Amino acid sequence: MTAASRYRSQERKRRIFLFVRDRILSGAPPTTREVQAHFGFRAVQSARDYLEALVRDGLLDKEPGKARGYRLPAGSTPYPAVLVPLLGRVQAGALTTASEDPDGYVPVQSAKPRDELFALRVRGESMRDAAILPGDVVIVHRQESAASGEIVVALVEDEATVKRLKLRAGRIELHPANPAFDPIVPDADRVRILGKVIEVRRYLEGSAPVLEP
Repeated sequence: MTAASRYRSQERKRRIFLFVRDRILSGAPPTTREVQAHFGFRAVQSARDYLEALVRDGLLDKEPGKARGYRLPAGSTPYPAVLVPLLGRVQAGALTTASEDPDGYVPVQSAKPRDELFALRVRGESMRDAAILPGDVVIVHRQESAASGEIVVALVEDEATVKRLKLRAGRIELHPANPAFDPIVPDADRVRILGKVIEVRRYLEGSAPVLEP
């Protein structure tokens, strides 16, 4: 295996662990077939091989005989799960009026303070090629600036959108990750960064589990 192949394999294993971890923390551990579907493996055995590797590495435990038997090892979580507000929806496509009508709360495990985090449910397909799809939930860290290339939630006048930030010659550009959509290049006084997307969650069976505070 070449160095590049090893890197790709390790990166995919890391992404699979984060996906499984987040599903476990949300109360809905995934099945092997759900991992297969989420990552687009042609064969279920490929997903099983990665999951078994995570168990061998001590990152996951598996209860025999259970389809949803994956668990986090006792004492393995460095940060406690906290509940952060799910603030309605954000458009990943054409802009839409921002909404902060809380739909409930979702569990998040992060070193960042709880009051600096919020979650939004995504609409639209403009971030499809960044693996952010309609119905996904993005976890956002509140901040007023971000580095060029990072995915942000931005407010343009009174409309919110999720896009990849590009900073060019002092100008803010909001770029989609889907060639069917055009970049948004607002005047500087019409745009405000609400936060940076730090996590994306996808739920293959129904919508995100929503909890009371």
